[in-house]
Amino acid sequence: ISGLDFENFVFLMEDDLYWKAYLSSLQIAALSTFLTLLIGYPMAYGMARAPEQWRPTLMMLVILPFWTSFLIRVYAWVGILSTEGFLNQALIGLGIISDPLTILNTPVAVYIGIVYTYLPFMVLPLYASMERLDFSLVEAGYDLYASRFQVLRRVILPLVKPGVIAGSILVFVPSLGAYVTPRVMGGGNQLMIGNLIELQFGQGRNWPLGAALS
Repeated sequence: ISGLDFENFVFLMEDDLYWKAYLSSLQIAALSTFLTLLIGYPMAYGMARAPEQWRPTLMMLVILPFWTSFLIRVYAWVGILSTEGFLNQALIGLGIISDPLTILNTPVAVYIGIVYTYLPFMVLPLYASMERLDFSLVEAGYDLYASRFQVLRRVILPLVKPGVIAGSILVFVPSLGAYVTPRVMGGGNQLMIGNLIELQFGQGRNWPLGAALS
């Protein structure tokens, strides 16, 4: 107890690097959550409006990636997005581009990896809310000459708000502490708090500072 102090916490407050890492992690997690919501919402809506006999199959397709190791899925994206990967080869073969795109080891690759990884966590709560939605209310909105945007904003979103909140939390929290995806797909170039914590416990061998960061 006599050796207990707050030196590492004071150091974290004084060094701009760690504040920037926290802010960068918040930004990446928030934008990833928003993108996941944009993609997951129409998926969940389509599942809820699909014929009832097709819904279990669609649900299985959403959760199917969980049957594969997380690391294998991340490294599969490396093979897709690399300069000699499937995406560039397909675009060049179709004549859309002449030179390979540099996507891997960029912020775009990090967002793609995070959104893909946590998309089911957004789709499933949204689907659970939309499945209980009374779609006659949507039809009533159209009968009252409401636009699609008005129906979305004033009818659907208030009713599925619990699913939106639950899905956003389930995506935002793990995205905030993401480590593997930024390390593998971002090449360690993206400043996120998870990478700094690993650096202190690994190469830095500064466990007290790593614990303070955590």
